[in-house]
Amino acid sequence: MALPVPVNVSPLIKFARWTMLSAGILYGVSRNASLEKKEEKLKVIRAQNKAIKDAKLAEEKKRANAVELAELSKLAGTTIS
Repeated sequence: MALPVPVNVSPLIKFARWTMLSAGILYGVSRNASLEKKEEKLKVIRAQNKAIKDAKLAEEKKRANAVELAELSKLAGTTIS
């Protein structure tokens, strides 16, 4: 069984296809660049928030340890200075 002869594609259609492909690639590159800038800003904000959150957690842990130590000293009947 032989394949049919391929149909010639109009030069206008070929030009339109290549133009759309090129435009899509350029759009993708520019979109990616803008999203990378936004993500970089978000990374800085997340790092600042993480530092604040870590400091709060450390303070809460310190307070919890102090409270636990005070309760244990009461149970043992000693005082902590």
